[in-house]
Formats: sequence, C-alpha cells, structure tokens
Amino acid sequence: MTTLVLASGDEFVAPGVKDFFPPAIFGSVDKPMVLLVLSVLIIGAFFIAATRNMKLVPGKFQFLAESAYDIGRNSIAREQIGGKDFKPFVPLILTVFTFILVNNLFGLIPFIQFPTMAHIGFPLAVSVLVIYPVYHFVGFKRHGFVGYLKHATMPPGAPWFVLILLIPIEFFQKFVLNPLTLAIRVFAAMFAGHLLLLVFTLAGEFLLLNGGITVVVAPIAFIFAIALTFLEALIMVLQAYIFALLSANYIGAALAEEH
Repeated sequence: MTTLVLASGDEFVAPGVKDFFPPAIFGSVDKPMVLLVLSVLIIGAFFIAATRNMKLVPGKFQFLAESAYDIGRNSIAREQIGGKDFKPFVPLILTVFTFILVNNLFGLIPFIQFPTMAHIGFPLAVSVLVIYPVYHFVGFKRHGFVGYLKHATMPPGAPWFVLILLIPIEFFQKFVLNPLTLAIRVFAAMFAGHLLLLVFTLAGEFLLLNGGITVVVAPIAFIFAIALTFLEALIMVLQAYIFALLSANYIGAALAEEH
C-alpha cells in the first residue's frame, strides 16, 4: 500500500479498489500470492515448533497451539458437527480457522499491511474448492445420492404444496448460495475494513503534510485510524472464527439424520 498516490496537486486522492491490486513482484506473482504461501509456512512452522517438545506445563507457544486446537476441536467442530462425527473433521476446521486468521491479520502487520482475504478469489477458493466438496461428499456418503438430495431440499413435515416452492429454494441455497456467502462474508469484511483504515490513515497524512489549518484536523483522522485498527483486529479474528464455524455447521447439517 506504500505505492498509493496521496494527492494530485493540493487535492486528496482517496484510496479505492485499484489499490488492492499491487503490481507483480515477478512474472505474474503478486504480493497477495506471496502472502498466501507465507501464511502456510508460518502456520506449519508454528505448530511444529509448539508441539516439538510438549510439556505438562505448557510454554507460550504450546499454550497458543493448544488454545487454537481447543477452539477448532471443542468450540467449533464438536459443537457444530456433534460428538459422534466430529473427530475426522478437526484437522480441516483447525486448518481453515488458522489459515483465514493469519491471512486476515496480515492487514495489521507493519510493512505487509494487506489482508489476503480482501481478494475475493482466495476465500472463494477455500469455500468452493475445499468446504463445498467436503460437506456434500459426506452428505452423499451418509445418505446416498437420492437420500441426500431429499435430506437437503425437503424439510420433514412440510406439506406437498409448500415443497413445490421450497425444493428449488433449498437446492439453490445448499448447492449455490452457501459457498458463495461463506466466501463473500469474510471478503467484504476485510475489504471494507482495510479500505476504511486506508482512508483515515492517508487522509491524516495528507492533512498533516498539506500545511495550514488542516494540520489541526490531522490528529482526529489518526485517532479514528487507531480506533479502527483495534476494531479491525477484532473483526479479523471473528471472521476467521465465523468462517470455520459455518464450515463445520454445513458439515454437521449434511451428516445430520434430520433436515
């Protein structure tokens, strides 16, 4: 984001969509792609280091790793999928949670300051290429092809004349809308939040450097930017949690005996 043009003459140029598409570093590889790979390396190295020499009284790294595992296993997977079926899905839910979280938090790290999930393609890839196939596969495996379609689109007890309208709505929701909304939710939060941070930060810098009476107003913009940073940090964690929670919820719904 350091390549932003703050002003043209004396006029402030607000950041926009174009600023979320940095130039390529080499070939067709750009900053978000590098950050995506970096997040995988960070997560892998963290869990390897944290679990290499585990102790009864955990150190800082072990405590953080155990806390993340507890969130993925007990707070999300067990609660949403159920005590009978949740264990095989704990690695997936934990991976999704930490992956989304680290890529979100990149937006707050100095010199990086880019939440990878602000690019719609990345959350969409996780949702459509990972979560979507998993929960439909386990649903078809549990109920059979026809049984799962009936399970997903026909709520028990619904009268036939309601099913005429309900079946296409449920089909569209389960097989089209769910993976899209799962991705759009985290994308929209990261894009909008980071754009707001850019607006207040760059506006404050512009007012400060422009001279004159605007220097007095500049601290207000910086105060808002700091407040938004703390709010954005909270939203980043919540969005990672919600993404993993809904992923587990979809899997649990596909495995459930009833609609």
